[in-house]
Amino acid sequence: MSTYFPRQGEIARKWYVVDAAGQALGRLSSRVARILMGKENPKYTPFLDTGDHVIVINAEKVKLTGMKSDAKIYQHYTGYPGGLRTEAYTRRMTRRPELVVEEAVRRMLPKSKLGKQMIGKLKVYRGEKHPHQAQKPESLALANARTRPLLGKF
Repeated sequence: MSTYFPRQGEIARKWYVVDAAGQALGRLSSRVARILMGKENPKYTPFLDTGDHVIVINAEKVKLTGMKSDAKIYQHYTGYPGGLRTEAYTRRMTRRPELVVEEAVRRMLPKSKLGKQMIGKLKVYRGEKHPHQAQKPESLALANARTRPLLGKF
């Protein structure tokens, strides 16, 4: 016997739409990261990209629990002396809410070439509309806050 590994042509990718309105940022992004990695797929292989495409809509309506919205700060270093840039969560949400959701998901994916390939399958939009109607995405109803997403009947 030998272990079965799917080939590139055998991986059928689906498209899902996730509504972020009223969802907690961390719970939403961990569920989306699992779908992008392919862990919800029976043909999951750790060293192959077997995940599906995910479209997140209503990114501006995502929420943080507790006092995190006041305390959360985004930082990055430009590489130059004195180049540490900081931005508060509230400012970033007013400026670019898509970036908040995308960055939360990106940090939950592998830090490798495979992770870069996976994040390419994520599309985040501020409002209700998205330009991916031709792909016929399925609506992905994320289950309660304490359970995993259920792929199948929606």
